[in-house]
Amino acid sequence: MNKVIIPKEYKPALGSYDLQRAIAFTKKRFQKALANALNLKRVSAPLFVERTSGLNDDLNGVERPVGFDIPAIGCDAEVVHSLAKWKRLALKRYGFAMHEGLYTDMNAIRRDEELDNLHSVYVDQWDWEKIIAAEDRNFDYLKATVRSIAGAIYDVSEELAEVFPELKVKLCPEVTFITTQELEDLYPALSPEERENAFVREHKTAFIMQIGGKLRSGIVHGGRAPDYDDWALNGDLFFWDEILDRAIEISSMGIRVSPQSLDRQLTLAGCDHRRTLPFHKMLLGGELPLTIGGGIGQSRLCMLLIGCAHIGEVQCGLWDAETHAACEAAGIPLL
Repeated sequence: MNKVIIPKEYKPALGSYDLQRAIAFTKKRFQKALANALNLKRVSAPLFVERTSGLNDDLNGVERPVGFDIPAIGCDAEVVHSLAKWKRLALKRYGFAMHEGLYTDMNAIRRDEELDNLHSVYVDQWDWEKIIAAEDRNFDYLKATVRSIAGAIYDVSEELAEVFPELKVKLCPEVTFITTQELEDLYPALSPEERENAFVREHKTAFIMQIGGKLRSGIVHGGRAPDYDDWALNGDLFFWDEILDRAIEISSMGIRVSPQSLDRQLTLAGCDHRRTLPFHKMLLGGELPLTIGGGIGQSRLCMLLIGCAHIGEVQCGLWDAETHAACEAAGIPLL
């Protein structure tokens, strides 16, 4: 059986139809709040990209994309893992101005995902990207953006509770910031995931920064592709989930690589072969704007705000027979 947590005495707060209404309310309200908070405009997004374009997100570098050939145009395509690179190119092509950005509904298939309460083969998120100036590439700008996103999430949670008073989820509006090295120093005997849980349990809402590079111990806190986030200026936004008694990552984001940091990170990651790909050649040549961006999980956000125990309660997916049986016995209704 895939990993699944069964909370004691769990009972869904909403019936099946009210749950669908709450999901629709959350998605509609949050994307509007996000656009207003970050000055974003909605655009359409691709489900797949050409394999040789270099535009697909390579995640940790080991996940296999779903691929297929397109005989009509004579190329091979890949279903996206995320739109981390595509968005930056879109900002240039669509002519966005300084401090303007885009957001889009991103749908992906990650067939190698380890399935549990938070992970599914199907991924849905709001991908967003915004043009910034060279002087914005600093911690203060990153933190201000994180606070804007966390504030939008908190506001929507309060609105949702007014419409559905059965919901008892309470979020902490204040974000606590910590780097992965500070986290390792604080909890040297714990694994990276255990450190996240220990810290977020105490602080409730936290942004863990600088993910991708090696820590002083020689380990990496978490995987990050070398060609979108600047490992010194990125992070993950977590909220404490009382239902699952664990930290939930709602957003992975960061200030994107400059030509200089891309050059450095490609070498550190052993990915120098990517330098010849069209996207990477443009970026190294300074042809793309400096940006900040990220992804915000739609189903995860709905899970958190509605108080669900499993991502399968808010999205349709495929699960093994043992997971179905365990959830059914515990009263967790999978769609």
